[in-house]
Amino acid sequence: MHLVGRIYAKPDGADGATAMLRELAGRTHAVLSGLCLITDAGERVEHAETRVTFRHLDDDAVAAYVASREWEGRAGGYAIQGLGGRLVERIDGDYLNVVGLPGALLLDVLEAEAPSFLRPR
Repeated sequence: MHLVGRIYAKPDGADGATAMLRELAGRTHAVLSGLCLITDAGERVEHAETRVTFRHLDDDAVAAYVASREWEGRAGGYAIQGLGGRLVERIDGDYLNVVGLPGALLLDVLEAEAPSFLRPR
């Protein structure tokens, strides 16, 4: 995920999570994920971008989220599928990409490159 050229990895502690969430508050950032499909015919590399806009957050809201510890191990310091959903005003793009896997993109690639993989057995 990135905002104005800064890449947001997993925070290294509560202070790092607090700083990240304060930076993201009231702003829109991009969540980027990639995938690669390797077949006998070659490989296909793709990426997806989802734009996430955070609500304006006061210090109490940030502190409450950090106290939940849900941010641990999460890029950008939040989990949209949990309590972190409260931080978000809107998203533009694939929700599953923000959760961790660009589902729509994966299906598109599989339909184009390996349609038999998606057929019921």
